[in-house]
Amino acid sequence: MSAVFAFTTYGGPEGQELIERGVPEPRADEIGVEVRAAGVNPADAKRREGAFGTKGTLPVAMGLEAAGVVTAVGEDVEGFSVGDEVLGEPARGQGSFAEHTVFKAAKAVHKPADLPFDIAATLPVAGTTAYDLTHQVPVGAGGTVLVLGAGGGVGRIALQIAGAGQRTVIGVASEDKRDLVESTGATFVPSGEGVAGRVREAAPGGVDLLADLVGGDPLRELAPLAKDPTGIVSAADGDTAAELGGSGRTRSDGVLQNITDLAAQGIVAPHISATYPLARAAEAMAAVEGGHGAGKVVIEPVRS
Repeated sequence: MSAVFAFTTYGGPEGQELIERGVPEPRADEIGVEVRAAGVNPADAKRREGAFGTKGTLPVAMGLEAAGVVTAVGEDVEGFSVGDEVLGEPARGQGSFAEHTVFKAAKAVHKPADLPFDIAATLPVAGTTAYDLTHQVPVGAGGTVLVLGAGGGVGRIALQIAGAGQRTVIGVASEDKRDLVESTGATFVPSGEGVAGRVREAAPGGVDLLADLVGGDPLRELAPLAKDPTGIVSAADGDTAAELGGSGRTRSDGVLQNITDLAAQGIVAPHISATYPLARAAEAMAAVEGGHGAGKVVIEPVRS
């Protein structure tokens, strides 16, 4: 048997619990994985709450990204062998807050030997989102990138990627995230009333890319600072971005390998704010749902 953190009812955290299941076996085009680390994301709570639908068969295993070691290989899988260290997304219904899970081989890549499991586990969701946001609209050297919601796990990675290309980078976040934002080399601008004026002072000529992780009114307030509305890209509120002349995030081909390469080169170094064992997965979820954490929260079902 193998432990997995799941929700047994759609709604609040009271429906979450640690349960036992058989070690999942990979089907064709899948790989079995012993999970060494799993990233926790706001989307995990949204899924439990039913934001993505309520037709899933209960209980539903939680977790959307992980890194671990291959334990079994399904039919028609090429490029992966038992013992390989990998990172990726769990197959539908499998979850990553688990001692063992299954990845779709097409949504997994090899983990570089020098990349720690906990860092690798933050890349399939947060890392790929940050990569796409910062590449969807090309910004050359000398351009300006503004990241709205820069203090979270995705925001920090977006700042690091943008800063690697000789661009001016500005991060908007709450005051308690100042050190985290400035540690990437970005200019910090506190969120809240009057934020547009403060950003205008930092970027008098406007911004080439507004990478949004907040949406709603904060996005509307900062949208006029974009030199061209098509430079507005949102991972949080695609509808509002489109209304303003921009777009939602588009997932690019090979994005997981691309962000993994940047992490291996040291260009991207996600900040892990807290790590929990699987038995305390509920606490990890609460830390993320609180919405005030800096960086990423990771669960370690099986310690390396």
